[in-house]
Amino acid sequence: MSIDPKYWTEATATGGGRNGLSKLKDGKLTITMTPPTELGGSGAGHNPEELFALGYAACYMGAMRFAAASEKLGTVPDNATVTAHVGIGPRSEGGFGLAVKLEVSMPGVPADVVAKIAERGHFICPYSHFSRGGVTVETAVI
Repeated sequence: MSIDPKYWTEATATGGGRNGLSKLKDGKLTITMTPPTELGGSGAGHNPEELFALGYAACYMGAMRFAAASEKLGTVPDNATVTAHVGIGPRSEGGFGLAVKLEVSMPGVPADVVAKIAERGHFICPYSHFSRGGVTVETAVI
């Protein structure tokens, strides 16, 4: 698989990672990170799963709109929504894993058309591709 990135962003985490600060290099967003109460944290800040849910919902909506328009599958209405539910928990083989459930609503669009747009959206969406193991991750020790 070959990717030709057209855009890069950069974020840095400090402190305890899940209990610290995460900020974008351009300074436009700094987030206090704290584990949720369900994982023993205070829940006073945000966590990576929340940020992933925000990004996935937005990206998948854009991918469905792109698919619908470019493949002439129909129109995604302005009142369409994508709700991303993201969970984290232990994996049976060790470590932790994520579970994702996406809910797609397109009022007034026939169910078979919504299903086709949603299917093609998964093909286009990089978050969906990533969740199938289709991402190249490079780690550099500096």
